[in-house]
Amino acid sequence: MTARPQSGPQRIVCLTEEPTETLYALGEQHRIVGISGFTVRPAIARKEKPKVSAFTSAKIGEILKLQPDFVVGFSDIQAEIAAELIKHGIEVWISNHRSVEGILDYVRRLGALVGAADKANAYADELRRGLDVIQAQAATLPRRPKVYFEEWDEPLISGIRWVAELVRIAGGDDVFPAQAAESLAKHRILADPAQVIVQAPDIIFGSWCGKKFQPGKVAARAGWDTIPAVRDGQLHEIKSPIILQPGPAALTDGVRAIAGHIHAWAQTHA
Repeated sequence: MTARPQSGPQRIVCLTEEPTETLYALGEQHRIVGISGFTVRPAIARKEKPKVSAFTSAKIGEILKLQPDFVVGFSDIQAEIAAELIKHGIEVWISNHRSVEGILDYVRRLGALVGAADKANAYADELRRGLDVIQAQAATLPRRPKVYFEEWDEPLISGIRWVAELVRIAGGDDVFPAQAAESLAKHRILADPAQVIVQAPDIIFGSWCGKKFQPGKVAARAGWDTIPAVRDGQLHEIKSPIILQPGPAALTDGVRAIAGHIHAWAQTHA
């Protein structure tokens, strides 16, 4: 009996980390022929797969040499890369999800696109159950802290929507919900650092994409010594690979890291 040929694309290039992590989680990593240079999850991907892109740029020639039949990227920021590949006849999917539900749907859609819908649905359900457990634990907290999440420091940029939602699931309340609803970073710039002072967050999380968060530098900002989070030493780094990628990492290690700090704060502020 002749084996049925495998369905779906066979040579996939991932321009960002989340499709790589998702495909590995689904056991479909054999389809990947190229990845983003920023990929850190899973660690084995960096050893097994050639790195052919950054976030805003890509080695188009190297990608074409890999003869991909499908390229996966994220957001309007990669529009030029996508357009160049499309001009060369490559099929490209640029997702643009910005919420927790969007991430779960992304997992399902990517799985369906590669012929692994059942596995993707099961994995998305598993991720959802993990979030439900964290949310249930958060419901038992005696107090919910006010949280400021800083995505960048020069200028100050507050957290994106899925981050604000994960803060809420973990038991905190993001102090800039209106900004979080904005998909573009330029629309989440805080024009005046005093805006944070006014909000008086109990916890400050920093995840400066591409560089290490410096709590001392934050605490030294003019007037910030009056902020409860600064006064109480509640300034914590959440590593960018586990929270700023709209994929499985944020829904697992990312939200758990946030929840750990929130629960520790709640125990001392009951």
